[in-house]
Amino acid sequence: MDTENSPIIIESETQLLAFLIDKYKNRNVAKTILKERNVSVNGVISTQFNLILLPGFEIEINPKKKNNTQKPKGLKIIFEDKYLLVINKEAGLLSIATDKPNEPTAYNSLSTYVKAEDPVNKIFVVHRLDRDTSGLMIYAKSLEVQKKLQTSWNENILERSYLAVTEGSPKTPKGTMKSYLVENKALIMYSTQNHETGQFAITHFEVLKKSRNLCLLKIDLETGRKNQIRVHMKDLGIPVVGDSKYGAKTNPLKRLGLHAWVLSFKHPFSGETLRFETEIPSTFSKFF
Repeated sequence: MDTENSPIIIESETQLLAFLIDKYKNRNVAKTILKERNVSVNGVISTQFNLILLPGFEIEINPKKKNNTQKPKGLKIIFEDKYLLVINKEAGLLSIATDKPNEPTAYNSLSTYVKAEDPVNKIFVVHRLDRDTSGLMIYAKSLEVQKKLQTSWNENILERSYLAVTEGSPKTPKGTMKSYLVENKALIMYSTQNHETGQFAITHFEVLKKSRNLCLLKIDLETGRKNQIRVHMKDLGIPVVGDSKYGAKTNPLKRLGLHAWVLSFKHPFSGETLRFETEIPSTFSKFF
């Protein structure tokens, strides 16, 4: 296997995996090189097999390792380039920094990770997941990228699906919930039909699997309001398991039964469509 660090200049457009297969004449070797983070594109390590390589791009095989070998805790980096990071967050980990500098959060963990490469590097929050919700999130590496993603969020987000384990099943195998969401003084969200006081929320749901007492739902968000899925499941009479705040009476998973499963969006600079799908958490699937 190549150990040289001199960059290879791409001459014609291709995908990263196709380039590696052509170079090593072995698909398994090519996939292993990607998986082990042994390829950098224009100086940034990449594991995305379908990354488009354009003429003039510089590729390094087995690049010199930088200082950021420490893996962030409580999360897995799914995708990284010089603009952004996509992670799979564990349940129980806060998304954002708090006023307690030593409290474990995805933000603090990623900040430490990028600063290990260069102390001036920073991380910027693009969106949030509740502490007890696991799954896919985007973080920006600059204020410019953060603003690009946030200001055109609805246009750039192509797919955003969750898995929810609920107490009982909806009356129909699929459907849509629409309401205006308001937060009360106790910081609990609730539905109203008063458009003057609330933020409009649309949640699509579809039954994937059912057991005697539980249901596994695919949830597609058309809007992204605080606690939107949890409120709408309560409104349906099937609260998310483990969600005592919104009416759940059981906690068979020993965690909130909510997972950000699929995330697809347009890259804020290249315009490329990126799509990421995680495995169904084993704590969910074992009940079905």
